[in-house]
Amino acid sequence: MVDVKEQINMNKKSNDVITLSVPNKPEYVSVIRLTVSGIANRMGFDIEEIEDIKVAISEACTNAITHGICEEENKFVVDFFTEEEKLTIYVYDNGKGCLSSNIKTPNIGELKEGGLGVFIIKSLMDDVEITSNNGKGTVIKMTKRVGDDV
Repeated sequence: MVDVKEQINMNKKSNDVITLSVPNKPEYVSVIRLTVSGIANRMGFDIEEIEDIKVAISEACTNAITHGICEEENKFVVDFFTEEEKLTIYVYDNGKGCLSSNIKTPNIGELKEGGLGVFIIKSLMDDVEITSNNGKGTVIKMTKRVGDDV
């Protein structure tokens, strides 16, 4: 698993880090949504921005549950990094990973159920990075700035 915390510059003022280790079960996505809602509200995001963040994190967690881990007894991790004017969220799993270059933008004319998660995340958040290594899991990094329109 990628150690994201080592990659973050912790010298910036007013950084807080909240980490959740979440059972690999869909029913816990609502707990994550409530958590991010509380964090974003405290930071000054408006209701529309909070809803966007909740949808994006739901999609990222669903990807971790569906693609990241095969056994239900495993967990995935969500880190929330708060800075003065932005929230950065990492969702990472210890699944088999994939080649990030294989993630394509969906053809809107040929929509099917599933396969839109990354597209939705990128549409709702200001910055999105996906890091995946075969056999070492996937990390979805999502950033939203207070007051920024996507």
